[in-house]
Amino acid sequence: MPRPRGRRLQPRPYRPRVSILVAARNEEAAIARCLRSLANLNYPARLLEIIIADDKSTDRTAEIVEEFIRDKPQFKLLRVRQNMGTTQGKCNALAHLCRAATADYFLFTDADMALSPDWVTGMLAAVEPGVGVVTGMTTATGGLYGRLQGLDWLFGLNLIRIMADHKLPASSIGNNMLVTREAYESIGGYEALAFSVSDDLQLFRHVVARGWQFRHVSEPRTLGVSLAQPDLISLLRQRKRWMTGMDRLPWYLSGLFMLYGVFYGVLFWPGFLPLPMVAGIYGLKIALQTLFLLITLRQTGHRENLAVLLLYEPYLCLMSLAVLAYTAWPSHIVWKQRRYTWAEAG
Repeated sequence: MPRPRGRRLQPRPYRPRVSILVAARNEEAAIARCLRSLANLNYPARLLEIIIADDKSTDRTAEIVEEFIRDKPQFKLLRVRQNMGTTQGKCNALAHLCRAATADYFLFTDADMALSPDWVTGMLAAVEPGVGVVTGMTTATGGLYGRLQGLDWLFGLNLIRIMADHKLPASSIGNNMLVTREAYESIGGYEALAFSVSDDLQLFRHVVARGWQFRHVSEPRTLGVSLAQPDLISLLRQRKRWMTGMDRLPWYLSGLFMLYGVFYGVLFWPGFLPLPMVAGIYGLKIALQTLFLLITLRQTGHRENLAVLLLYEPYLCLMSLAVLAYTAWPSHIVWKQRRYTWAEAG
């Protein structure tokens, strides 16, 4: 049966050891924020193993981590300098992290994330027999531009959560994800997967294909807050990278994205529909979309004012067109200061 919407997961009756894994490359501006949130987790330090992989950084990332963890034995710094098998890029760092981890639960996050103090207990509460992967919610912080990016995260992830509640696998996100060791090892680990810049989708697909169940959790304990992309070109590069995984998404999710494109094309095609009908349909769409965002915000314990919610629609429309144009433009995929062709990106 689908999990009731908005139901708060209950804490598990035991507290296992967990490995929190963070791949970091040239993150000197963001890593301290992430480390502070991990140091403030409401979980016994003796049951935490927090490993940060310095993925060949050329800035002060490793120095900042070393200074922060000096008096914190639950933290470890792992310097990644060699490739494991045929892995490359961030996938190689993740493979090294998972090889170094000693717990039975892997919690993945990114260096630009800050997690709730109850993140670990919230994610563990969704683990049941047969569940191999759990996904939390993500939003973004910053000025107006960052808050609109945050709404985009919440909107898309709650759609995926609804699909998961109805047993429809879609994807996971590597900045807020739990994978059991048993599920991870059942697919041979990252080193056994073909390289992809959509590493989280790649892992999720293979875990589900092995018969493992999945959970997506929308509640305050499992909400992570990412730093927003600082400018338009950074955001377009991020979305172009995400678009490389579109052909591996299930048909119902790809169909939903296509429906958005068809919707705007039909609605705003000159003379196709009478203007009063266009206004009515568009107004209804904005109303339903805003209601969905309000419900999502309530589920996650996040707040946003109505003016920003109403600005989300023009942001979504303009960004959708910009992402399609930028994706079609023959440029490289840029990920973690590394460049890939579309074919190399997997």
